[in-house]
Amino acid sequence: MEAKELYLSKPWLQYYPEGVPEFVDIPDMSVPELFDQVAQKYKKKNALIFYGKKISYSMLKEAVDRFATALHDIGVSKGGTVALYLLNCPQYVIAYFATLKLGAKVTPISPVYTSKEVRHQLQDSDAKLVVCEDILYDNVEKSGVSLDAVILSNIGDYLPPLKRLFGKAALEKAYQGMEVPSEEFIRQKGLLQFKELLKKYPPGPPKVDIDPKNDLAALPYTGGTTGLPKAAMLTHNNMVALQAQITAFWPLFEEGKEVTIAFLPFFHIYGQVVVMLSGLVQGSTLVLFTTPDFDEILTAIERYQASAFYGVPTLYEYLKEYEKTDRVNWRKLKLIACGADTLHETTIHEWERRTGAKILEGYGMTETTAVSHSTPFDRPKAGSFGVPLPNVDAAVIEVEGTEFVPVNEVGELILSGPNIMQGYWKRPKETEESLIELDGRKWLRTGDLVRMDEEGYFHFFDRKRDLIKYKGYSVFARHVEEVLYKHPQIKAAGVVGVPDPSVGQIIKAYVVLQSEARGKISEEEIIKFCKQHLAHYKVPKII
Repeated sequence: MEAKELYLSKPWLQYYPEGVPEFVDIPDMSVPELFDQVAQKYKKKNALIFYGKKISYSMLKEAVDRFATALHDIGVSKGGTVALYLLNCPQYVIAYFATLKLGAKVTPISPVYTSKEVRHQLQDSDAKLVVCEDILYDNVEKSGVSLDAVILSNIGDYLPPLKRLFGKAALEKAYQGMEVPSEEFIRQKGLLQFKELLKKYPPGPPKVDIDPKNDLAALPYTGGTTGLPKAAMLTHNNMVALQAQITAFWPLFEEGKEVTIAFLPFFHIYGQVVVMLSGLVQGSTLVLFTTPDFDEILTAIERYQASAFYGVPTLYEYLKEYEKTDRVNWRKLKLIACGADTLHETTIHEWERRTGAKILEGYGMTETTAVSHSTPFDRPKAGSFGVPLPNVDAAVIEVEGTEFVPVNEVGELILSGPNIMQGYWKRPKETEESLIELDGRKWLRTGDLVRMDEEGYFHFFDRKRDLIKYKGYSVFARHVEEVLYKHPQIKAAGVVGVPDPSVGQIIKAYVVLQSEARGKISEEEIIKFCKQHLAHYKVPKII
């Protein structure tokens, strides 16, 4: 069988968990319709638990409708953009669904952004209104962007009294030099306050017709290989499709019965779609955290009998050594998931040895509405980020071409499916480069170098942007790094290409020596070691 036919035959299907279909039906509905449907069904169930404060689905829906009514009165309408410059908090969830209910789109801004970065995103996304954490307002003002309205939010509004004081102190420590605007300042500037809007407006937003396949729901920004961040255009259908795909791939989850620990930041596509959106459209309870306080999180897992926990590799690397990790019976959780970066096999093995539970890896990008691959819960494979979700086609093509490469050969991952973005906002050139057509189908070039094994499991290798071109040769940075890591006196290593007009790029390696080797190992010795283990064109010229 030719390489192309092999990928299109989907060899991974035979390893899907029992009952998981190849294709799922995608409901023809918008995100707020999906949420309203679930909120009606689970009215009395807790939707959010925020440091002990419990908010039921009926309370959350009423707040969403009140805020949507307020936004409409302020001037937000279909097709508009609302920026969310918030920490994880109930107001984030309320503003998110309220914006989408009006047919407008959200653009989430990282709370750690500077005023310059805030300016770029506000201007580029065409946002005219920002819902802002009050302690972050200074950055909005310094951005100099002309806005129709700014709505200030304070996490203390949803905190129990004792937690309110703690939360205020924690934020002031985290955002040193930034202050919460005074009531007088708020009046002078004509700023609006989230809590006052919820009191003032009734839960009666206008009915807006939303075309799920064409109307945008979100403009999440993603870093490019060069230049400023750009926004992926995600429709309501992209998001609803992913919910259907995830639900089908994880049949162990029961609608309305799960509890998810939600500390991953909602401004990031992982926290926004996999944790917040997936949890709330499946009737789960989200135990919500503004910051990842490990003691509080571990306590909450046990107190609320959490069934789902989502993290990133550095978190598990930390928790596997943390003294209080054993307070949790990790084997009772239905899912312990990892994404957003590569999970090292040593971390996996040490975690399993410590907890007796497995971490299941996934893969995705902002451009894939957060997920495209996930590890089958009943058949994980170390070193693999899993198999494509239902409705997703995946293949590996040449790094600098469009030919399909054989199984187990490294190339660029391409994806096709209903969760793939529509393109990059205001970036026709980048869209054309990323969304290609092969045999009449649209595929996303991910920029990630992977291989697929004989069973259809995919393995991450490197990022395409880390490919170094030296005298016409293609050098994978990871190949060089793997050799450097074999040197007994090298603790860490990173390899990059440095532009050079005579050869294209020179290979440069950054190394961290073991403490006992510092001052004893020279750059020349490391280069000599590389020459013994690498082809001449892969040897670093600078250490």
